[in-house]
Amino acid sequence: MNVFMLLMLPLFFQKGFAVKHHVRYFLSATSGTQVLPKFIGFGTLDGVQSAYCDSSGRVEHQQEWARRLSQENPEHFQMYIEDCERFTYLLSGHIENLNQQMNQTEGVHTFQRMHGCEWDDETEDVAGYNQYGYDGEDLISFDLQTSTWVAAKPQTLITKHKWDRDLFLTKDLKDFYLYICPERLKMYFGYWKRFKKNTAGASVSLLQRTPSSPVSCHVTGFYPDKAEMFWRRDGQEVHEDVQYWEILPNHDDTFQMTVELNISLIKPEDWRRYECVFHLSGVKEEIVTRLDRANIITNWVPPSEFPVVTVVAVVVPGLLLLALCMSGLYLWRRKYSGFSLAKSSESSSSETSSEAATK
Repeated sequence: MNVFMLLMLPLFFQKGFAVKHHVRYFLSATSGTQVLPKFIGFGTLDGVQSAYCDSSGRVEHQQEWARRLSQENPEHFQMYIEDCERFTYLLSGHIENLNQQMNQTEGVHTFQRMHGCEWDDETEDVAGYNQYGYDGEDLISFDLQTSTWVAAKPQTLITKHKWDRDLFLTKDLKDFYLYICPERLKMYFGYWKRFKKNTAGASVSLLQRTPSSPVSCHVTGFYPDKAEMFWRRDGQEVHEDVQYWEILPNHDDTFQMTVELNISLIKPEDWRRYECVFHLSGVKEEIVTRLDRANIITNWVPPSEFPVVTVVAVVVPGLLLLALCMSGLYLWRRKYSGFSLAKSSESSSSETSSEAATK
């Protein structure tokens, strides 16, 4: 069975040294609306989207390593385009049949399919899943262990028995989810590692605006964005007086994140007990940065160290300018201490000039 593959997916990892990489494809057909495309499909790995496809023929790469893979394997990418066209036709037909079976020929309805596989890079264990939904509710799914279909609604019992008897379909599904899909996943992982080697490594810095401000532990240049960063004291993770900020993208497809520690209640002699820890999932080594005044980057300058030359350069010209303004204001007030009526000819000339200026 040639199962729809949208495109290479970014690899994300769970916390820990043994990592399960999983690729998932989400397909959706819609009826009763002209706002959305008739068919939409996108691919993810551990919840992160890297490819998009719809019934208009639009296909997008959303990760740099995925674009590189498609450039080096154009026949692989062509398969995605063809599968997108095929699933536009298949899922659109399914939703029409479901609308009739459910007696819901009016209104907006959606028919969804989610399928994919996972691979443990340490144990080499693999698993697969294939399930369908209608209007956001489970419809029917394939149990890879028993090689049977599980009906979540009475309306799908006929379909379950029909698909259970289709031994060719069962064999194709097992071959894909146990062999073909994991092998493709490993290939995607290989491209991701190549991209990672060519990407600048993560850089961690301690930042602070003023001596009383929170200390920000900032990391940038990491990929992918499946990472965590936290403060710990004496080896224990700290949650109080800690502000976590969301992971943000950089312009070069890498990411950045920040975690702030409020130091207002921390005694200077206790600083050495604190450290910032950055952990990129799938990477064993942590980046640990100890809280130390010498490690903090700041542009704050103590008032006692503010250069005298700077004060003179800024304040003196300001005083001179103020003196000139006050002198000018005094002379102006003496010259125009009252109002006088304009002559008739001067008034007409002024009005004419004013009208001309507004045209």
